[in-house]
Amino acid sequence: MPSDAVSLQHQILEFKSAAVTLPVLAVAHGDLDLLARALEAKLAQAPEFFKNSPVMLDLQKLSEQHRDLAVQDLIDILSAHQLIAIGVRGGYPQHAAEAAALNLPVFSAQNAGAEQARTEKQPASPAPARRSADNKLILQPVRSGQRVYASGDLTIVASVSAGAEIMAEGNIHVYGSLRGRALAGVQGDRDSRIFCSDLRAELISIAGVYQLADEDAPHPPVQKWVCIRLQEQKLIVEKI
Repeated sequence: MPSDAVSLQHQILEFKSAAVTLPVLAVAHGDLDLLARALEAKLAQAPEFFKNSPVMLDLQKLSEQHRDLAVQDLIDILSAHQLIAIGVRGGYPQHAAEAAALNLPVFSAQNAGAEQARTEKQPASPAPARRSADNKLILQPVRSGQRVYASGDLTIVASVSAGAEIMAEGNIHVYGSLRGRALAGVQGDRDSRIFCSDLRAELISIAGVYQLADEDAPHPPVQKWVCIRLQEQKLIVEKI
C-alpha cells in the first residue's frame, strides 16, 4: 500500500487499547418477574447514574434449577430499564451459545476471576501526580440536577444537594453535607479518595466500584469527617 494511503488510513481511524470500567449485573435467581422488580428498585435509587449504561451480565451464580433462563429474556429486562447488555460471562454452555447467536461477546468467568485475584494481590501503584491546573474549587452549593466534573481533584466548600452529581478523576473534598452522588477516580484511579464532613450520599463510587445508600452494607449519615477509600473491590468508610 502506498505510504500516502497508509497515512490517510491512520488519520481516519486507529485502534487503541483502553481500560474501561463498567457495571456488572450478577444474576443469582431465575424468576424473571422477581429479577425485573429487584432491578427496578435498584435503579430507582440512582436513575441518572445507570441511564443508558452498558452492562456485563454475570451468570456465575445461577444454580441448576435456573438453566432454562434465557439470555434474550435478560436482555429484554435490561432494555426495558434503559440498560445495554454488552457481554456475558459465566453461566452454562447454553447461555454462551445464546449470547453468541445474539452477537454478544462471551467472556471467561475463570479468567475474570483470576484477573481480579491478581489485581487484589498486587500492591496499588502510586497515584500519578496531578497538575494544580486540573483541580477545581467550588465555593457555592451544588444544587439538585447540577453536575460538576474535575479532571483533577474536586474541592467543594459548601454542600451538595440530593439529586446533584459530582465527579473527579482524582480526589473529592466536600466541606459540607454530601447528599448527592459522588464519583472519584472516574478514569480508573483506585487510589482516589472521597473526604467529607457530613456523609449522607445517595451513591458513592471510586474507580467504578459503587455503593448505594441502602445496600446491605449501608453508609449511614455520619456528621463527622470521613474518608472513603477502595480496598479489594469494596468501599471503606473511615472516620478521620
